[in-house]
Amino acid sequence: MRAERGLFRLVLLAFVLCAASAVVAAQQRSHRPRENDAEFGPNVRAYLGYLHDEQEVVDDRVSRREINRNYYLHNSNRIYALRQMAVRLARENKNDYLPELEAVSESEFDQLFDGPLPKPVSLQAGEVLEYKLKYLGAVASRGERFYLFARLNPYEQAELRKQAGEAKPETNARAAAPQPAAAQHQQPAATDARVRPRRASAP
Repeated sequence: MRAERGLFRLVLLAFVLCAASAVVAAQQRSHRPRENDAEFGPNVRAYLGYLHDEQEVVDDRVSRREINRNYYLHNSNRIYALRQMAVRLARENKNDYLPELEAVSESEFDQLFDGPLPKPVSLQAGEVLEYKLKYLGAVASRGERFYLFARLNPYEQAELRKQAGEAKPETNARAAAPQPAAAQHQQPAATDARVRPRRASAP
């Protein structure tokens, strides 16, 4: 009887030690990324911590077989791409600010854009699309390519629309400016009528 109790205590002690080791290892894994991100300010660290938590959620779901392997890899690659871009922006700008980031593959462009979908090969860094998304660049992750965009806030969108609205009359004014006499004689009458701006003459 004593031997059985001793064996039970030994097994229980071994179980407790294993559980404690697992907890310590998990804490070390969860803190390691945050320690490596010490170069950044609190806002950037908070975003990187959010991405770390998202990865843990995805890891947990695949371990429970709630998602398939392809879905898991796709989302893990997206998280990696977001982290890479966030770190790059933080180091380039040298401030504690990050815009709202979006990472999509080419097949997911319809999730961001309402009109005709842009072609990835034609995108240029810094280009603003539909007054709401600024293209930042592409990140490759384990065979997948993600395109990163910064979502403009409402004030930035309003300012861009205002600038576009102010530029339009200037363009029309240049188009309506009188042409040199030589140029008028060179153009056929039908062509001149077709290209003349639809604008009423001043009384």
